[in-house]
Amino acid sequence: MLLSLKYNFLFVHIAKTGGTSVRAALQPLRWRDPMYLPQFICSRLSHMTGHRIGSKFPRHAKIIAAREMLPQDFFDGLFKFVFVRNPWDLQVSSWHHVQKEHPQLLRGIDSFAEFIRVKLDPERPYDYIFDTSIQLQSDFVKDLHGNVLVDFIGHYESLAEDFEEACRRIGIAPRPLPHKRKAASRDDYRRYYDDVTRDLVARHFSDDITTFGYEFE
Repeated sequence: MLLSLKYNFLFVHIAKTGGTSVRAALQPLRWRDPMYLPQFICSRLSHMTGHRIGSKFPRHAKIIAAREMLPQDFFDGLFKFVFVRNPWDLQVSSWHHVQKEHPQLLRGIDSFAEFIRVKLDPERPYDYIFDTSIQLQSDFVKDLHGNVLVDFIGHYESLAEDFEEACRRIGIAPRPLPHKRKAASRDDYRRYYDDVTRDLVARHFSDDITTFGYEFE
């Protein structure tokens, strides 16, 4: 989550939706913000204490956290935006990420199909890497009554164009998006699935698919 008081926006960062690039593009704006130093100190205090104190919003905090922690008038006046991603494509991205960054988690998992079955198994032990990428994206943008709280929903599939629109609404000139954490060459996401794994993802992410209008195209 990225909050700017000077530019009056709140970016809700969902993992593996292009958010790292969006943060990198917007980060320089924070240096011009008169509240940058207090925010930086709060961030360092949180880091030094192992994030055991509530001095900052976590990187991947849900919008309901900001709704509860910020004054209502201030929260309502922010331009709040997010980027989302096709759930089937997101899981393929997660597969490649784990292969590259956390291969130790794949002991005994030798295929994408097995990866999906393990990730979506409700009986397996909790694992941060696996569980971060199976949280519903819709949970990041809704309140406890199911109301969407963001003002703009951008899509990973049209990241550059939608980021330009977000910049326009913030009131700044479009900024270039750096290619952060760009995945290695990979096949079309549809080629990774069989009927079983496609339906497993469809059931687990049914609310995301409905809320954001995604299909297995």
